[in-house]
Amino acid sequence: MNKACFYLGVVGLTLTCNAFAQVKGLVQLSAVQGDQYVSWQQGGIGLYRYDSDNDGIVLSQGVVDFRTDLTTAWSAHGVINAYQDPQPTLGFSQAYLQYKPLTASNYKWHLRVGGFYPLLSLENPDMGWLSPYNYTNSAINSWIGEEVRTVGVEATIKRPGRSFNSTHSFALVGATFKGNDPAGTLLAWRGFAMHDRQTTFNESIAFAPIASFNTTALQYQANQVLPFEEVDGRFGYYAGIHWEYLKKSQFRFYYYDNNGDPAALNRSTGQYAWDTRFSSVAWLYKFTANTRLIAQMMSGTTAMGAKRGVNNSFYSHFVLVSHKMAKHRISMRYDYFEVTDHDDWQFDPNASEGEGITATWRYQLTPQWQLGIEGSALHSQADNRMAMNNPKNLSQQQISLNVQWRF
Repeated sequence: MNKACFYLGVVGLTLTCNAFAQVKGLVQLSAVQGDQYVSWQQGGIGLYRYDSDNDGIVLSQGVVDFRTDLTTAWSAHGVINAYQDPQPTLGFSQAYLQYKPLTASNYKWHLRVGGFYPLLSLENPDMGWLSPYNYTNSAINSWIGEEVRTVGVEATIKRPGRSFNSTHSFALVGATFKGNDPAGTLLAWRGFAMHDRQTTFNESIAFAPIASFNTTALQYQANQVLPFEEVDGRFGYYAGIHWEYLKKSQFRFYYYDNNGDPAALNRSTGQYAWDTRFSSVAWLYKFTANTRLIAQMMSGTTAMGAKRGVNNSFYSHFVLVSHKMAKHRISMRYDYFEVTDHDDWQFDPNASEGEGITATWRYQLTPQWQLGIEGSALHSQADNRMAMNNPKNLSQQQISLNVQWRF
């Protein structure tokens, strides 16, 4: 897609979506001082979205989030994302129908059918699955935005506290899906990263030149991942529970299993079905109306190959503190992440580890305009970098000035 068509497409979709009942969106421009190491976006080993080649002003986010009511119970939802890196991209990151019937019961329920995020994150409640805190997402939710998307059916039943004269509200969530078989590929051959780039349904994500892809055992693996491809014909599932106490505390637990057959391979696209499963726990606590803490932990396993030649476990957690003062919001977050290699393929090392600090200041100039500055630093190590003639350990930094316009 050339740049002229890309920008015309952004304008055209914005105008078209105005025909829907509820439309909102944003455009975010960022002046970035990127890191010296080439980004994973450009086939490098850097774990940030930008590198020194991106220094200057970039379109970091273009989002149109729309909804239209089809009947009293059915509604259509969609999120369209526009990016200029690594190449001009315009596509859907979410598109689904929701069924939410009116009922006299104290219990409420609804269905979602289509493509959407599992609601396991408390870091990303803003439109289009963005964060109102840091511009750069945590390692956990950076990966969710890359490789995890539900293409299926999700059911939620809620017990609102106010309907039972209680200070506690609960919800149970269950879903079944297809089309998320390669989830885990990035964790094995790149590891976790930290960024705000969501993968649209029509995209692939390229790797650095992984040395082990030149071996017989991995000769059919493409040098890219198609995160939302169906490979083995199986259904995956996840289940979750939400708990809320007044407006002060929220807790979410999810268990996800894509039920992948690690022996299944699509040779035409070079994609394996990975057997990936994880648990996620997220907690939000409001100390005051203006100060909150958000923490999340994820732990799981992922494997591919007929004899599980690649067999890894992964873990990450973050702690975020955010404080709002009038039109100012200051947020700080600490991340830790690791991938542990459990297989016997010495020629394909997958172990990686890292930690990072991100600090962000946002200023709400008007309801439509926001200014912000963010600094982030991370240190990481990955065993497969040395085979690519790169250092095993990296220390990286990134600074960005951001202007956001909402409509």
